[in-house]
Amino acid sequence: MEGTGRAARYRDVFANGEFRALWLAELVSTAGDQIARVALSLLVFDRTRSAALAALTFAFTMLPALFGPLLAGLADRYPRRTVMVCADLARAALMAIMATPGVSLPPLFVLLFVTQLLGSPSNAARGALLADVLAGDELTVGQSLRAVVGQISQVAGFAGGGFLVTLLTPYGALAVNAASFAASAALLVLGVRSRPATGVVAGEHVTLWASTRRGARLIWADAQLRTLALMIWMIGLPVAAEGLVVPYLSALNHTPTPNPVDVGWLLAATPVGAIVGALVITRIAPELRLRLIGPLAALSGLPLFVCALEPGLVVSCVLFALSGVAAAYMVVAPPAFIQRTPVVGRGQTIGLMSSGAIAAQGISVALAGVLADGVGPSGTIAIAGLAAVVAGIGLSVAWRRSRLHEVGHVA
Repeated sequence: MEGTGRAARYRDVFANGEFRALWLAELVSTAGDQIARVALSLLVFDRTRSAALAALTFAFTMLPALFGPLLAGLADRYPRRTVMVCADLARAALMAIMATPGVSLPPLFVLLFVTQLLGSPSNAARGALLADVLAGDELTVGQSLRAVVGQISQVAGFAGGGFLVTLLTPYGALAVNAASFAASAALLVLGVRSRPATGVVAGEHVTLWASTRRGARLIWADAQLRTLALMIWMIGLPVAAEGLVVPYLSALNHTPTPNPVDVGWLLAATPVGAIVGALVITRIAPELRLRLIGPLAALSGLPLFVCALEPGLVVSCVLFALSGVAAAYMVVAPPAFIQRTPVVGRGQTIGLMSSGAIAAQGISVALAGVLADGVGPSGTIAIAGLAAVVAGIGLSVAWRRSRLHEVGHVA
């Protein structure tokens, strides 16, 4: 995990045909998801005029991950490509129902919950399969490319989402998301070979609940896995700012409903910064990358302090982008976590890590929405930034101690 040799290059990873298919499938489906987030946030805020409900809608796309670890074990029980394809097809069907004009908010939220819940086994299968397809530092660079594709698709989805909502209505934008899941499933079938399920011990029969507990014990018992997981999960703090973009711009421009295009650009600023950060961090020596995880986690919240001053759209975009640059530590932390996990049950452990990160984002956004109704969206964004700085500093110290302790133990 901590080799100090030459860093792998992007072209080394892109030479792998299966990785290219995984990369493209994730690009398409993630872009569709971001378009849907813009559409749903605007739809709910337009109907209710509530910052809390607008943020809760954004959070509701993440909160199902609280239950996701129970389904993550499916990535070990069944062929991982099959898990991803089935999840994509099911989500395409559910999103198509949501795209039906006239669907009221309560059933819309139920369908959204189930759709997002299906993402947990899919994400666990994708992370475990990536470790089968790539090895060594190529896994870190592959994760960087996943992060870049995620951020590019967010930029396209958020920035394009505002235009699509204007052109197609929110329901039309949801139909685009349904099509993106179908396209993702086709890419996986055509570009990734099927592998047998190898994540469980032969002859062993373990319930999903027991598998979840086993994975949680593994993470908590290992100081480095525990610290890495907490750093990955704390990404929810800076992400809370994204959930408040609609009410933040409403307050900024003193208008009941902000311009959808402005919403798209501000939401796109964070992933633009993250793309820059990901491209830079992969050019750094592998050992230095690991040392920078904690400090970058802390810095991800620092620019958000300035949002308390309500500085205007352009400056706000810059602040969100700087936060995204520091959040590039998420390029390094997940592959470091994956490489430290055992092969048996890896899908479950990865599922806990990824579901925890998504759930943490949902909880942070939901709490931020409630707080924003009391202290305002700009003040709440600044508070989230402060929490990220404090958490990042504490975990940075814990990460350094755990690595020094392991080095001393080996010596």
